[in-house]
Amino acid sequence: MTSTLPGVGDRARSTALPALLAGTEAVLLDFDGPVCDLFGRVPTAHVAAEIKTMARGHWGRLDREVEDCHDSHGILPRLGDMADKHRPEHLTRVPLRLAHEIVTRYEYEAVRTARPTPLAGELLREFRRSGLPVVVVTNNAAGPVRDYLAREGLAGQVAGVCGRDPDEPRRMKPDPYLVDCALALLGGPDRTRVLLIGDQVTDLEAARRAGVRFLGCTGDRDKRRRMAGLGADGAVASLGPVTRAARRLPVR
Repeated sequence: MTSTLPGVGDRARSTALPALLAGTEAVLLDFDGPVCDLFGRVPTAHVAAEIKTMARGHWGRLDREVEDCHDSHGILPRLGDMADKHRPEHLTRVPLRLAHEIVTRYEYEAVRTARPTPLAGELLREFRRSGLPVVVVTNNAAGPVRDYLAREGLAGQVAGVCGRDPDEPRRMKPDPYLVDCALALLGGPDRTRVLLIGDQVTDLEAARRAGVRFLGCTGDRDKRRRMAGLGADGAVASLGPVTRAARRLPVR
């Protein structure tokens, strides 16, 4: 296991993560990656293709940015951009809602077989034990996330789920909107004492734009280095060191 944390030397690395958690009043947790492997690293081009077929039925010819996108979630903000480039009387916004529903349908299917991320359940339980509130902040729809948490017996370990806005896909991370929603749900805590844990650079960007701290968790070494270079408060290869640090948290 490799980690990248502020400071140098073994002692700094071993103390930085516990100190980071000790100074945290609330945790925001990404879903796909830190909690489970939702799509099993399977490309979602077929989902994007279904969305494009639907959108052509409403709009006709699609912008090149939409046609060239082959990712189920990446295509959503591109549809939003296309809708706003044209006058409302020329392009109905119905495809935005329908695209969200198509992706959500696949997400409901995916959570049935999604593999839990090692130690995710224990980490959530340790946060709960210590009195540290957790909100899941995700570009996935909230419904499938809640289904997954219920299936894994984790629904009671989180304070809420803030998921994708069905009418405004451009509010997905890296936009700070979902982080702001989670902070409102938590009652407006001190942002400098809130920690977002995520596996994507877009999570880091959302955290920075919202004024909260960020801990990267990804097995991709290059991505960890990039996160560190972009100012992450830490970056680890797995939830192992985070869970060990959480076990040391006192009850609040």
